[in-house]
Amino acid sequence: MTSTDTDLKPETTDIGGDHDRFSHYVKKDDIVRANIEGVPVMALCGKVWIPNRDPQRYPVCKTCEEIMAVIRKAKGGGSA
Repeated sequence: MTSTDTDLKPETTDIGGDHDRFSHYVKKDDIVRANIEGVPVMALCGKVWIPNRDPQRYPVCKTCEEIMAVIRKAKGGGSA
């Protein structure tokens, strides 16, 4: 791969399916689109999947939570 190439495959930390046991932060518009069109979404942590479960039944992914805290802090919203 040269320095001008782009790797379009997102890296994930989904080893052994552990990410299936967590809820993830995803852009609201992406969730709506996934529900209508059945397309995959990408969480802040890099997990890619087609949402089909109630996220309130699972704990929040720690990586997504950490990234969201940084985003909120950068926007002046404080911690999560």
